[in-house]
Amino acid sequence: MAFSWKLYGDGKTPPLGEAVAPDERLSWPRTVGIGAQHVVAMFGATFVFPLIMGLDPNLAIMMSGIATIIFLLIVQGKVPSYLGTSASFVGGVFAIRAQGGDSADVVGSILIAGVVLALVGLLIHFAGVGLVNKVLPPAVTGAVVMLIGFNLAPVAANTYWPQDQWVALATMTFVIVSSLALRGFLARIAILLGLVFGYLLSILLDATSGPITSVLGGATEATEHDRISFDSVSGADWFGLPDFTAPHFSFNFAVLVLPAVIALVAENAGHVKAVGEMTKRDLDPVIGRAVFADGVGTVIATSVGGSPTTTYAENIGVMAATRVYSTAAYYVAALVAILLGLVPKFGALVNIVPGGVLGGITVVLYGMIGLLGAKIWKENRVDFANPINLVPLAAGIIIGIGPVNLQITDNFSLQGIALGSIVAVAGWHLARALAPADMKAALLREGAVLESGSTLGHKGAQLGGADPSSVDEIGRPGVPGNRGEGTLNR
Repeated sequence: MAFSWKLYGDGKTPPLGEAVAPDERLSWPRTVGIGAQHVVAMFGATFVFPLIMGLDPNLAIMMSGIATIIFLLIVQGKVPSYLGTSASFVGGVFAIRAQGGDSADVVGSILIAGVVLALVGLLIHFAGVGLVNKVLPPAVTGAVVMLIGFNLAPVAANTYWPQDQWVALATMTFVIVSSLALRGFLARIAILLGLVFGYLLSILLDATSGPITSVLGGATEATEHDRISFDSVSGADWFGLPDFTAPHFSFNFAVLVLPAVIALVAENAGHVKAVGEMTKRDLDPVIGRAVFADGVGTVIATSVGGSPTTTYAENIGVMAATRVYSTAAYYVAALVAILLGLVPKFGALVNIVPGGVLGGITVVLYGMIGLLGAKIWKENRVDFANPINLVPLAAGIIIGIGPVNLQITDNFSLQGIALGSIVAVAGWHLARALAPADMKAALLREGAVLESGSTLGHKGAQLGGADPSSVDEIGRPGVPGNRGEGTLNR
């Protein structure tokens, strides 16, 4: 199934408690609407991280669309996911530039890391998913998913929200109310509606109450400014090619970014397991393909000077909110991203979304991502009375959320998601190796339970379903008829 999808019902909003599977789609107008929401979800980070790394954001947007199409083809449409700019390389890129490297050195080093990531994906694919399950059991993957989501909290709290706290609060409230009060398709695009609401509210407040004084993202001091300014939009071209950069290869520089591969393997595995949890499908056999596809996407993107790619947690949050897992929507998003990469004016239009609006949206999205980690724990009955699970994962999560920084040399450090993932994975296995026999036995009993009823290994589960004892993704009882039931219900 490359480019063919079954029409879900009559193509309109699914019945209560149902969801649209990866190989299904809504009507094309509705699919385009969901695709647009995915573009909105990925755009901010995919555009901002290249700026931070000193790379061309328009090229990053365009190559993210190309990488996403490649990813979907390699995974045969089984894993709905978007490949946006990876933040795991930011620290390594800073180290490269601190040592005198330029953009050619940066993309060349990341390209090498992409090759390594692709090779690891091949190893996982041919060695079997058991390799990942042994290295990344549910206790660990739940922690990785959680720290990936909650690691983004400082971005929402310190960068976006303070720029306009009242617009952020209004936007967040609008998203929450819309997702519950609206019905049908409108409820499923509450995040996109929230962005439009915040955008228009900012324009209205500029016209009625004038400028606001706050600290803009990246600044250190508060300044008086309009909530939204169209100056950059009017000055941007309608059509133009991004700036291409030929990679330059240096082993010394490549070493600085290679540790990010460890985080990306854990991140990809966690994302695939999270998608499997939401779609109620066993996606473990596709993990190797997903890791390989991410590596290939990074290689292709950086070969022309683009940014490294990774499966995007932001878009997983959109799926959790909309309960639409159709890969058709991702193809739409990818095509839109490719076109946007060729339209600097539209990129400027989206890039001026006020920080307060993004603050209101991201507190919802990032929180939903983190809670998916807790959902993996719950459904796999991870026992946190056992110190093997409790102690190392607690450390990894706090390191990831902090984010805690480990300065290894003057020019190289590990922090945040990368360091937290390493501590969670390595710490769990170290604790398991050192634990007394009774703790290991308890872990084996936990494993026996998982073998008989693991959510990640359940092949016959259906999307949706009504289980009065279950809890949906936002914590409400999944009673039959509740509009929130289905996606994450067992």
